[in-house]
Amino acid sequence: MQTSFSELEYSRKKKQTRRDRFLAEIEAVTPWVILEKTVRPFYPSSGGSIFNAINHHLAEQGLLLREGTIVDATLIAAPPSTKNLSGKRDPEMHQSKKGKQWHFGMKAHIGVDTHSGLVHTVIGTAGNISDVTQAQALLHGAEEAAFGDACYQGIEKREESQEATVVWHVAMKPSKRKLLDGTELGRLVAQLEYAKARIRAKVEHPFHVVKDIFKYRKTRYKGLAKNTAQLFSLFALSNLVLARRLLLGADSQIAS
Repeated sequence: MQTSFSELEYSRKKKQTRRDRFLAEIEAVTPWVILEKTVRPFYPSSGGSIFNAINHHLAEQGLLLREGTIVDATLIAAPPSTKNLSGKRDPEMHQSKKGKQWHFGMKAHIGVDTHSGLVHTVIGTAGNISDVTQAQALLHGAEEAAFGDACYQGIEKREESQEATVVWHVAMKPSKRKLLDGTELGRLVAQLEYAKARIRAKVEHPFHVVKDIFKYRKTRYKGLAKNTAQLFSLFALSNLVLARRLLLGADSQIAS
């Protein structure tokens, strides 16, 4: 349908919302040609190729460095209902306790670049899988340092960590930290923990984009394979969201 003069005039006068500006920015920084070439031979696919294509694009822009990695995990709820043909919940999901609450679903484990805050590794597991068991697999292998919260205590002693050369900086458990309060050592430990926490904070940004902006808080498929494939796409797009201002700035410098 051809656009009328009145509609065209209105569209020009219409004030852009934050949503309009956000979508325009993502449109501008998304490497559509690369993604189309990646998806076309395999679609539909569960291999997560979009994630690799976008990260390769970001690496070419100098946004993914290799000095350090932050690891973390978040719970993704799964439908607990048994009102389906099998009469059962998804057998690949599992119960997990966080604080005093139980959650049914899966975990999204991610490895994030300490410099840019962009996700370079994604692993999907059942909700009952301990975070520390996936920590070493979240590293790309060229890091000098890795950071994690108190859930990753003991990572250096695990069998899969014995050959690794990375230096782990893991948060102290709150119960141990409280015992040092009021002492000179306690004040020094508090400063160190604060410094580590500032670095770890970057890992929350991709989770914020996926859960709060993309509204992905519950699995949409049955089984880990399909849901993990979707996680790859979501975190790939979250990288574009987080990097869009740097990418737009680089494009404007090239144009000038």
